[in-house]
Amino acid sequence: MKRSTLKERDPDLGILAVQLSARVQREIFRRSAEQGFDDVRPRHGAVLAYLDPEGTRPGELARLAGRNKQTMGAILDELERLGYVRRTPDPADRRAKLIVPTDRGLRFLEVSDEAVRAIERTLADTLGPDRYRTFRAALGGTVASLPATAHDPEG
Repeated sequence: MKRSTLKERDPDLGILAVQLSARVQREIFRRSAEQGFDDVRPRHGAVLAYLDPEGTRPGELARLAGRNKQTMGAILDELERLGYVRRTPDPADRRAKLIVPTDRGLRFLEVSDEAVRAIERTLADTLGPDRYRTFRAALGGTVASLPATAHDPEG
C-alpha cells in the first residue's frame, strides 16, 4: 500500500512551484529531444530561457537566471561545446562579450517556444481561457512580489 505524506496530500506553495517548473521543463526537453536536441539538459535552461537572438551579455544572463557568474560561465562553456551558442564581441563595448545563439541554438529556441505554447494551450483548454489568463496573471504577480536574489542554489 502506498503511503502519502501530508505535503503530498496538501503541497505548499514551494512544492507546487517546483512541481510546475519540473513538469514544464520535462515537457520542453521531451519535445526537444524528439526534434533532435537530446543533448540539452535542464541546467542549460538558465541560458536558453533568457537568450536574446541578437545576443545577451553573460552577466545579464546570470542576473536573469539568478545564478552566479562562475556557474553561468560553466553552463555557457557547455552550450558552446554543444554548438548552441557562441561568444562574440559586443559592438556597444568591444571589451565585453555577447552570447549569441548559433543556427542550432535558434532552432532549439523555436522548438522550446513551441513546446511552451503547446503547454499553455493545454492549460487553457483544461482550465478554460479566462481561468488560465487569471492564473497566469496571478502567478506573474506572485513572482514579481517576492524579492529576487542572486543566491545560486547550484553554486
